[in-house]
Amino acid sequence: MAENKKNDILIEVRDLKKHFKVGPNAILKAVDGVSFDIRKGETLGLVGESGCGKTTCGRTVMGLYQATGGEVIFDGINVHKLNKKEKKAFARRAQIILQDPYASLNPRMTVGDIIGEGIDIHNLYSGQERTNRIYELLDLVGLNKEHASRFPHEFSGGQRQRIGIARALAIEPDFIVCDEPISALDVSIQAQVVNLLIKLQREFGLTYLFIAHDLSMVKHISDRVGVMYLGNMVELASSNELYNNPHHPYTKALMSAIPIPDPKIERSKSRIKLEGEVPSPINPKPGCRFASRCRYAKPICNEKTPELKEIEKDHFVACHLF
Repeated sequence: MAENKKNDILIEVRDLKKHFKVGPNAILKAVDGVSFDIRKGETLGLVGESGCGKTTCGRTVMGLYQATGGEVIFDGINVHKLNKKEKKAFARRAQIILQDPYASLNPRMTVGDIIGEGIDIHNLYSGQERTNRIYELLDLVGLNKEHASRFPHEFSGGQRQRIGIARALAIEPDFIVCDEPISALDVSIQAQVVNLLIKLQREFGLTYLFIAHDLSMVKHISDRVGVMYLGNMVELASSNELYNNPHHPYTKALMSAIPIPDPKIERSKSRIKLEGEVPSPINPKPGCRFASRCRYAKPICNEKTPELKEIEKDHFVACHLF
C-alpha cells in the first residue's frame, strides 16, 4: 500500500470539469469541479449511481476527453497540454481497461495481434521477442499461448476481459484506469478478474483508478474510495473508513444498499431509501445537487454548492452539515 507522502503522488486532479454541449443553450455538466490525488501503487475506487460522471472522469483523466476546465497532472506533467510526441509517451505509461470486453476488441484481429498492437506502436519488441512477450502476457492473465491465434468471438466474457488486461499490460504502464471492468461479467467471474488485478498490481507496482458499481468489490480492491454524485465528488476517504463511518447522506444511502451474506442481519438492517426528484445535470441550479433528495437539507443547501473539505484526517466530505 502506498504511504501518504506528497512525493508519492502519481496523479493530481484539480477542479476537473468536462462539459458537453447538448443543445443551443444546454450544457451537460458530466464532471463539474472534481479534485483528488492518486498515490503510486495504490488503488482509488470511484463509485456512484449510473450517470454520476465516473466514466467521464476516468476518460478525462486519461486524456481521451479534453478537459473543459481544471488540471490533470501526471508525474508533474499536465495531461491536457501535451504535444503529439508527449501524448505518445504518456500513452506508454497510462492505459485503460474498458467495460465491454467484446466491443473493445477488434473482431478481425487475432488475440496475438490485439495484444501486440501496443508493442508495435511503441517499438518495444520485434520478431521472436515480440512473440515471446505475447505468450508471457497471456500466461500472466491465466490464458495459454495457443490462444494467441484465435479471435475474440471464440472466448467467454471473462476470457475477453483477461485479453483486455493483457493488452493494457503489454507496454508496461505505470497507471491503469479500470472502467467498470467487471460489470459485464457473470458474478462467478467478477472475483477472479478483481483478484487478478490485485495480483498484477502487487507484482508490477501498478496504480489503479477503479471505476465500478459493485460497492463490495470496490471495497475489496481499493485503498481509498471517492463517491460521486451528478458530476461532483461528495466524499473521499480510506476504504475501511468510508465503509465503516460514512458521513455524507448520499454515501450512507449507498452503503445501506450493500447486501450482507448473513440472512438474519440482512433482514434486520435498515435500508435508507432516497426520495425526491433527481435533478438534471443539464444546466444545474446553484447549491448542493443532492439537496432535493436529502432529508437533512437546509436553506443554504439550495443556495451554495458545498466544498470538499477535510473533516477528519484524510476524510473529505462536501456537505453543509459539516
